[in-house]
Amino acid sequence: MAQGTGSINSDYKDWEWSDDAGERARLLQSPSVETVPKNSESQGNGLGATSALGAVFIVVNAALGAGLLNFPAAFSMAGGVAAGITLQMCMLVFIIGGLVILAYCSQASNERTYQEVVWAVCGKVPGVLCEVAIAVYTFGTCIAFLIIIGDQEDKIIAALVKEPEEVGSSRWYTDRKFTISITAFLLILPLSIPKEIGFQKYASSLSVIGTWYVTAVIIIKYIWPDKELVPVEIPTSPSTWTAVFNAMPTICFGFQCHVSSVPVFNSMKQPEVKTWGAVVTAAMVIALFVYTGTGICGFLTFGAGVEQDVLMSYPSNDIPVALARAFIILCVLTSYPILHFCGRAVLEGLWLRYTGVTVEEDVVRERRRRLLQTISWFLLTLLLALFIPDIGKVISVIGGLAACFIFVFPGLCLIQAKLSEIQETRAISWWAQVSYGVFMVTLGAFIFGQTTANAIFVDLTA
Repeated sequence: MAQGTGSINSDYKDWEWSDDAGERARLLQSPSVETVPKNSESQGNGLGATSALGAVFIVVNAALGAGLLNFPAAFSMAGGVAAGITLQMCMLVFIIGGLVILAYCSQASNERTYQEVVWAVCGKVPGVLCEVAIAVYTFGTCIAFLIIIGDQEDKIIAALVKEPEEVGSSRWYTDRKFTISITAFLLILPLSIPKEIGFQKYASSLSVIGTWYVTAVIIIKYIWPDKELVPVEIPTSPSTWTAVFNAMPTICFGFQCHVSSVPVFNSMKQPEVKTWGAVVTAAMVIALFVYTGTGICGFLTFGAGVEQDVLMSYPSNDIPVALARAFIILCVLTSYPILHFCGRAVLEGLWLRYTGVTVEEDVVRERRRRLLQTISWFLLTLLLALFIPDIGKVISVIGGLAACFIFVFPGLCLIQAKLSEIQETRAISWWAQVSYGVFMVTLGAFIFGQTTANAIFVDLTA
């Protein structure tokens, strides 16, 4: 995609909202990425500190997460191994394409975060919608993280008390609501209050180790299964043609690293679109192997009877699986504050733009507002997690939003970027790229609409 000669949304600086406040907020900077300040002279001069190999691992880290626990159930919903793999491969083409488009538009607009790129390229309304979507997505992901904590703690406690799970759950100190609440108040809330979360950036390596360990355990358990692990039924085709679409939210949720990809691209020593294409292709292939290995082996181990959280399907007294549960809990404990920081940063940026107040003028109020927002966010996510025990229901909702980050907003950015180019004649490549952008927006809107409607009318009302 060759960069055009025209400017993108030249009226970006003319909006009534405070542009300075939005820039100073530095929304959604990845805690594990160091970037240089944004200015027209430094852009593209190779002032970043991240090598291409380092960028691969950062993108892999951003993509891999607790969402892999839902992949075996997604393979079951899709109708088996063949359908699950085919669906992933088809979507991966557009997932990689979206990452490349974001890098291209970041260069063209000289913006360094996802939502600022959307603001600059697409305009005010899509920019606000993007920031609201990020806030809702991070909020829903925090709920999913708390549910995962409850799932894993239930099994660990059942193993420790050495009693049947239904017996142990009758004790107040083993009750799911109590264990989630005490863990959240003692560990998550204190980590979520600080203004900066730079201290969390080294925890990402631990999350990667935990993810790989969980995948390894699931694969090994499939190769050398326990005698009591007998699959109920292994579907080989989807029950209905619409059932395939029910797996899309999980795939979108698992591969969604687009929001953090723009800061990663701008942190590279040589932020070039071609180099970035190779980086994200390598990263997505690695993530594909991890998710596919987890999905296939978990699905074939339990068949149609696999739980939405695959680790819940294993017995409580399995030591390797218990260690996997501990890893997942640790990963989630460090990931929740990071996701909350991202959502809080977006809300803060929206507030500063709306009021037109700069960060320097709002120092005193910022602390009070941050505490109020953090406590409100924490209590709401905790309350919802206590009464939504199924991680699949949450992923079905936020997976639709992930499709917007992967398909809709990159597609809109590509369309607007190409329309902004000043050209006397439109080449075939120009029409091909605009058509590709239109198809991405259409596909993303379809996935969002279908999964959201399914989540509302089937999952949440069940």
